[in-house]
Amino acid sequence: MSALLESLAAGFCGNDERRERLDAALRTGLPGARNEAWKYTSLRQLERRTFSAAPLQAPSIDAALLAGIPAPRLVFVNGRPCTTHSDLTGLDAGVQVRTVSAVKDEEPEALRFLERRFERADEVFAQLNAALADEGVLVQVAEGIVSEVPLHLVFVSATDSTDHAWHHRHLVELRRGASLGLVEHHLQAGDNAHFDNTLVHVHLAQDAVLAHARVQAGSARATSLLRTDAVLARDAQYRRIDLELGAALSRHELNVRLEGDNAHVTANGVLLGNGRRHIDTRLGIEHIARDTRAELVWRGVATNRSRVVFHGGIHIRAGADGTDANLSNKNLLLSADAEIDTQPTLVIDAEEVKAAHGATVGQLDDNALFYLRSRGLPAEQARAMLSAAFCHEPLSAVAADLTDTLTRHLDQALQQAGMA
Repeated sequence: MSALLESLAAGFCGNDERRERLDAALRTGLPGARNEAWKYTSLRQLERRTFSAAPLQAPSIDAALLAGIPAPRLVFVNGRPCTTHSDLTGLDAGVQVRTVSAVKDEEPEALRFLERRFERADEVFAQLNAALADEGVLVQVAEGIVSEVPLHLVFVSATDSTDHAWHHRHLVELRRGASLGLVEHHLQAGDNAHFDNTLVHVHLAQDAVLAHARVQAGSARATSLLRTDAVLARDAQYRRIDLELGAALSRHELNVRLEGDNAHVTANGVLLGNGRRHIDTRLGIEHIARDTRAELVWRGVATNRSRVVFHGGIHIRAGADGTDANLSNKNLLLSADAEIDTQPTLVIDAEEVKAAHGATVGQLDDNALFYLRSRGLPAEQARAMLSAAFCHEPLSAVAADLTDTLTRHLDQALQQAGMA
């Protein structure tokens, strides 16, 4: 058994059913290079690391870190709820926000989503989450409620004397006709090397609309593993954007099942690789019902000795006639020592569909650089302007009130990376 799995298992505290899930994960072991889903992401360094379970008490952080994040907001520090900095005032009626730790005593039946099992060999971190998750958030919006105020979920990793691990499990559930804006902030308070293993369930009922933005700006030494499983009913809309701006190793598996007619997903993202960062993003979009749509715009940038990995999978199943699916993955390679691996895949088992997918890896356009230089801009400034414009394109996935927050985070990360 690897040192990583042994240390994570040492933090187990659960019933016999959870013990069975943990034992299954330990038998499966960490995926290697022969596992197609992990072909471009090596875990050899991570498997030698050890982490201890995060303490139940959240450490203190500087309130200035949250100055730009308005209420309503729910804050976690090192995996634990932080009542000091949380503020849910202004939450619209019909929007319920609770933590898993609070619900398990008050309403344990609300945690049935925790019972889901994972069996595949490439799902070992989901298996570990199923066995070890003891915290998370339940966001539930009642039927017909149109929330005008975005909800902010803030996850801060703070420096401690020990490298901690936490396993979160979240549920975002919108009932029929409900609408919500949701922003996730994954931030750092100091230089730390924590391990975050999170699984999110998104359930959108008929006519529900969720605008979901996520900013991952963790410590440059941290590990962030995320899986999002979304299910859309008829006429539901899921609009999300992911900014991968931090962590030494970050991996996000975004799985979306369009199960209802006319369901629509827009999932855009920016993958910003600098230093020695490794970023891995995998999309799995399944068109199951008729007349569903998917619009996917992803931009990747790799500089220094970083590596960006992208897999864009679209499967149009039999009977999903009328599907319209589009994937665009463009990447900038700004250093000879950096690497970008992109793999768009399209499987069509239906008739009468429209589908397009494409991926490119290249450098900044010489003509555009020449034009800016001819207008008097220094070479570095010209390169930075073009890189920033390239990265801003996917931000159109969400409304303007969320775009401002995303733009601020992205511009700050670009400046730190020397790209703006």
